Amino acid sequence: MPDQPALTPIAPARIAEEIRKICGAHQRGEIKADDYEHRFSRMIGELRDRKIDGNRVEILAALTPLKDEAIVTLQEWARLTKQLGLA
Repeated sequence: MPDQPALTPIAPARIAEEIRKICGAHQRGEIKADDYEHRFSRMIGELRDRKIDGNRVEILAALTPLKDEAIVTLQEWARLTKQLGLA
């Protein structure tokens, strides 16, 4: 069985954009809580599988505005950074 090709790492800016979309839709009531939780969890899992392109400083620089602008709650921020190994 041949090895699978490595998945392309995701740019930190792209991650921030996707989180912004998901959280914004949830805050506007377009995504129900259960669906939001599922999408958020799936996104974190995919990020761990694919890896993030950049070092810790670059990744946090792209993601920190999400916390500072209240796009993600402090609880979501803690979960995101912990599960991605950034905390």
